[in-house]
Amino acid sequence: MATPRTSSRPVSKSYWKGKDKANENVFDDLNPTITYRHLLSNNLGPRDPLRVIALCDSDAFYAACEQVRLGIDPALPLVVQQWDSLIAVNYPARKYGISRMDKIRDAKQRCPELVVVHVATYKEGEAEPGYWENPDTLTHKVSLDHYRRESMKVIQLFKDGLPNGEVEKASIDEAFIDFTRPVRAELLKRYPYLATVPPDAPSGLDSPLPQPPPIPWNELGTVVPVHPPKETPEETSASLDGAGVTTAENEIEDDSTRDDDEGVQEDDDLTTWHDVALSIAAEIMLRIREDIRAKLGYTTSAGLARNKFLAKLTASYKKPMNQTILRNAAIPNYLRPLPFQKIRFLGGKLGKALAEEYDVSTVGDLLTINLDEMQRKFGEESIWVYEILRGIDRSEVKEKAAVNKSMLASKNLPQPITKATQGHHWIRVLAAELALRLNEAREANPALWPKTIVLHIRQDYNGGYDAFKSKQTPFPFVKNVTVDVISSFGDKLWKELIGASGSLPFKISNVQLSFSGIGIMEAGQRTIEGFLTSKPPSEVQSETNAPTAQKPTSALKRKRSPSATPHPGPSHTPVASPHRPKAKDQRNVEKYSFLCEKCRQRIWLNDTDSAADVDTDGDGGQDSTRALDDAIRADALAVLRVEHADYHFAQELAASADTDAPKRIIRPSDRPTSTVKKKKQKSGDGGIAKFFSKR
Repeated sequence: MATPRTSSRPVSKSYWKGKDKANENVFDDLNPTITYRHLLSNNLGPRDPLRVIALCDSDAFYAACEQVRLGIDPALPLVVQQWDSLIAVNYPARKYGISRMDKIRDAKQRCPELVVVHVATYKEGEAEPGYWENPDTLTHKVSLDHYRRESMKVIQLFKDGLPNGEVEKASIDEAFIDFTRPVRAELLKRYPYLATVPPDAPSGLDSPLPQPPPIPWNELGTVVPVHPPKETPEETSASLDGAGVTTAENEIEDDSTRDDDEGVQEDDDLTTWHDVALSIAAEIMLRIREDIRAKLGYTTSAGLARNKFLAKLTASYKKPMNQTILRNAAIPNYLRPLPFQKIRFLGGKLGKALAEEYDVSTVGDLLTINLDEMQRKFGEESIWVYEILRGIDRSEVKEKAAVNKSMLASKNLPQPITKATQGHHWIRVLAAELALRLNEAREANPALWPKTIVLHIRQDYNGGYDAFKSKQTPFPFVKNVTVDVISSFGDKLWKELIGASGSLPFKISNVQLSFSGIGIMEAGQRTIEGFLTSKPPSEVQSETNAPTAQKPTSALKRKRSPSATPHPGPSHTPVASPHRPKAKDQRNVEKYSFLCEKCRQRIWLNDTDSAADVDTDGDGGQDSTRALDDAIRADALAVLRVEHADYHFAQELAASADTDAPKRIIRPSDRPTSTVKKKKQKSGDGGIAKFFSKR
């Protein structure tokens, strides 16, 4: 029991309420009975006893990106510089005692042969960031685009190596992976006798699984011992520094001196089926990590455990280029000595309040506080603190949306803007970043486009008062997204927000330019260019003169893009368009049309939807929109197939209808039903086909 601290503040009467001696029962869910029902169930939620989650973290990612880009020997000490600070330190440099807290001058004194790479920057007049000599924070802006692109490559290799798993990008250099489903499939493949409940099973599906086989842990990574050796508080704090709270590039300590398998063999009798699941996941994780190293040149470290919190915590256990496995049996002794303020979300005001209220510093100290007492002091929501201290985390691994709804370029100005004319420089610098990011995103998804462009500024007054202001405007589609296009909108917003000239009554210390409302066009929509391009006069005239009775169904029901409707023809029979595009070869025919199996007619899209692909070799500027045209044309052709099939269906209904029977009106009536018998309709009317041909 913790000793009461000495303080001038009187100790409340409820201070010791709820504090009991911690025992093993606080971790009573670590070894549940795993049954056939658990194994054969398709409902694999966060409470599944065979759940396996991993966190894979790239080692000193920014430094590794620069090392690979420059082709530098990985054994050389290297740091990445941003102005006067360091944002990344590789592991060879850390052996000299260099950390991200050092200034570049101090780092060079510690290691004279240190390789220093300044991060890429944007500067006015350049469409892309570059590695300029002596970049100046007064005129340049930092670019992380290279690291972002490399991060996407790593994430893609995670997905390629685990098609049936879930991958959630946690930050630019790490991702959570849910191995539960692929591990379950591999488990049944390796041990097929588990797929069938034995006839003599006492409780059927709810019978426990048989004893698991022994596990050869030696080649799977570092296994956290169930009974670790005694450590001093300083060693514990150092070894867990940043564990569970790390962000990109903040690992400083090198934990490569840990003994890999200490304490594993002594616990072979404690092997469970969850341990078997962990071992299978570790095999898959090894293959994926080796694939990343071989294809991209980056080393990674990983942690595997039963949930996201423990996987994150374990990933920092031994680095670099290693993976650590946390068995359920090892969780209590692994968590107890951990300073609880090192845990994510417990390092701020809440952690400080817990430490002061109960005079505690480690997880083991807080385990003496029961749930009622914790909720009475810190509210009902503090149950998550109670559970996380016991290694319980039910958050799911969820893949993030492929499309970000916004893009932001921001610059904190070391020299604030005091005149309206000074804004143009930074507008162009920020526009360059947005242009590059939007064009890269549209390479992967040509139908991507933002709805709005927004300018944000932060005003600083002499009295210290900060005010944020913003202005936005619609961002219309253009074929070529350039710095000039974006900066023209940014300059317009700047003038509306600040003015065109003159001194300002305040200082502007931050400028942001962003896209919002980024989305993808829905299936069946035409290209954006098609909506903005007017039809040729001849086509408009031919549509005007066409008889109403010959218009297709969809055109009579509602307005629709011409690409989604069949062309009119005699007696509603779809025929080849008289304006059929002259494709360069017969292979393009399938891009513009389809052959109906019923009427044996080739049905074509309208000229306005196919013209963009005809004779474009001479115009290199259309290359960027060709992929967009293909994607939208395919959707339009699919819609045309459906509507043409509806046309034939209406004809078949009309042909099979009993002409002597009264015809039903296929639409809701807004009048009350009447008992008066209606007149029999004349035989020979068009049936449902006639209904579709009239307003």
